[in-house]
Amino acid sequence: MPVLTRLIPSPVVVDIRPGALDDLAGVLADERISHSGRLAVAVSGGSGARLRERVAPQLPGASWYEVGGGTLDDAVRLASDIKAGHYDAVVGLGGGKIIDCAKFAAARVGLPLVAVATNLAHDGLCSPVATLDNDAGRGSYGVPNPIAVVIDLNVIREAPVRFVRSGIGDVISNVSAVADWELSNRVNGEKIDGLAAAMARQAGESVLRHPGGVGDDGFLQVLAEALVLTGIAMSVSGDSRPSSGACHEINHAFDLLFPKRAAAHGEQCGLGAAFAMYLRGAHEESVYMAEVLRRHGLPVLPEEIGFTPDEFVRVVEYAPQTRPGRYTILEHLDLQTHQIKDTYADYVKAIGS
Repeated sequence: MPVLTRLIPSPVVVDIRPGALDDLAGVLADERISHSGRLAVAVSGGSGARLRERVAPQLPGASWYEVGGGTLDDAVRLASDIKAGHYDAVVGLGGGKIIDCAKFAAARVGLPLVAVATNLAHDGLCSPVATLDNDAGRGSYGVPNPIAVVIDLNVIREAPVRFVRSGIGDVISNVSAVADWELSNRVNGEKIDGLAAAMARQAGESVLRHPGGVGDDGFLQVLAEALVLTGIAMSVSGDSRPSSGACHEINHAFDLLFPKRAAAHGEQCGLGAAFAMYLRGAHEESVYMAEVLRRHGLPVLPEEIGFTPDEFVRVVEYAPQTRPGRYTILEHLDLQTHQIKDTYADYVKAIGS
């Protein structure tokens, strides 16, 4: 009888600990990612540039490229700049925008990507997707997984706490996203990748149930690992389904309807997840999720990020249009405006103001 297995696309190295950045050169050499030290390092003008002085001495053969922002044009320009060099790998050192630009550029020139995250704002640091602004708004582009992920918890602690909070909201929303995936399976027969679903759900639950807070190394370790696991879950499934359901549809609707007022990605996803759980009838789970989000300083009501209840109703009503073909609790219920208003009023009573 044949033994059936599959290969899982994942990083060769995942190094998450205090002081990890100081061992970057050694990790790259030991894992045969770059013996020569010839690296193209993409940094921002912010956190990445500030770390350049610290990292540059251990990477004497590296070339440094400052990336202006997180647009498709920036990523294409970076690819063009590094194409002429004879590099072993591309290193993205910074936040999500820089890492996404580096992902796209590395894929374009056929080099492996090393993601060195300076914050934990969302689950994209290890995902097979680069999210970049373009002339039409924002696009998602398929790219290979990073070959290595390095997260120095000392660096994470230096970043503004709002970035950590955003990551918390993003990964906790996995719980709602997987529930939407299972709903689509029951109603439409959509195939579920059990491994991807398990990884995403456990990543979300590990953060949801952890008693620690944003100032604890133990909690930051779990959060960082959960974000990496979520990215790998997306690679396993081949799309964003394990981490993107009604929660992310609501987030996208905020971004599209109110582009100049939208809050952080993870803030909107966490709020969307708590409300989506209430919509699906999981009232106790919704209340508990809201309690945890509040404990970490995240919003659970639209007013807490500057939106009126009527604007939130409009967001929820519009949300299904953001991901055509994706089936979530929003598509399943197909609520009318007055029904959304009534359910939102019940949600507010349930979680308390």
